[in-house]
Amino acid sequence: MNNKKLLIDTMMFEVPHEVITEAMGRTDNRFIVKGIVQRADALNQNGRIYPYDILTKEAKNYTDSYIKESRAMGELDHPDSSVINLNNVSHNILDLYWENKNLMGVIEVLGTPSGNILKELFKSGIRLGISSRGLGSIKNNQNEDNMSADYVQEDFELICWDFVSNPSTKGAFMKPLKEGVDSNLVKEDTKWNKVSNIITELLPELK
Repeated sequence: MNNKKLLIDTMMFEVPHEVITEAMGRTDNRFIVKGIVQRADALNQNGRIYPYDILTKEAKNYTDSYIKESRAMGELDHPDSSVINLNNVSHNILDLYWENKNLMGVIEVLGTPSGNILKELFKSGIRLGISSRGLGSIKNNQNEDNMSADYVQEDFELICWDFVSNPSTKGAFMKPLKEGVDSNLVKEDTKWNKVSNIITELLPELK
């Protein structure tokens, strides 16, 4: 029996206007942001926990199957579907990597109609979320704090990450990158990363 269902979970982030302006000044006209796209072993507002080993495995599968083939696309707003609608594609993920239990993403906003809308939202300082879409089953259990939680199971299959307006979990902050996207650059511990980490820890859980 197949118990898989569509799983949607969202992270909040924001991008300072001055950093947006800097990103728009790139000589190659690419608009690139980076930040937390998923947290492992953490209870989110939907009452779900993505175990680290399961999320690690699926992030690697996603990298091998989609990112390396330049087809790690996502949409602007979540459809209630397991299929990516090419008419609504707004961005492409360039890289995934781990910082402790935080899964980080480097994302290019594309020059598609939906991508151009996304750029304008960023430029206007609109607060958005980045939301994972996947298929999988869940099992209810007690977490470390003896709270009931739905644990995502081994059959989890990641579909994509979408940009959305309705966040559901603790904030993750992204910044556009003016420079190239080599792995050493995006993983560097910059002043922005330090400030972002401090803000993220201080933010209360969004209701």
